[in-house]
Amino acid sequence: MSDILVDGEAIALDKEGFLLDLEDWSESVAAALAEREGIILTPAHLEVIQALRNFYQTYQLSPAMRPLVKYVGQQLGKEKGTSLYLLRLFPGSPAKFGAKLAGLPKPDNCL
Repeated sequence: MSDILVDGEAIALDKEGFLLDLEDWSESVAAALAEREGIILTPAHLEVIQALRNFYQTYQLSPAMRPLVKYVGQQLGKEKGTSLYLLRLFPGSPAKFGAKLAGLPKPDNCL
């Protein structure tokens, strides 16, 4: 476990960098988590992060890649609901990396 400091407050993370308490999430926390990964958040990142948070509120789980692509397409438009678009924003594993920045648990099927 480790912590990040955001606005003078220590935020607890697990060994993979996911929030231990989902209630600790804010856009400032997302920005700090992204910075740790070498990413500067843009409005495009934030709209996908918000879609992830909405998905979680609706289904009580973090989406794997296919459901994420489909949901983003439904919520943000076909041009954004593609694997390539999400990979540009969240390199490696968009489902896992996006969930981390959205303050959600790691998707079940992500390594």
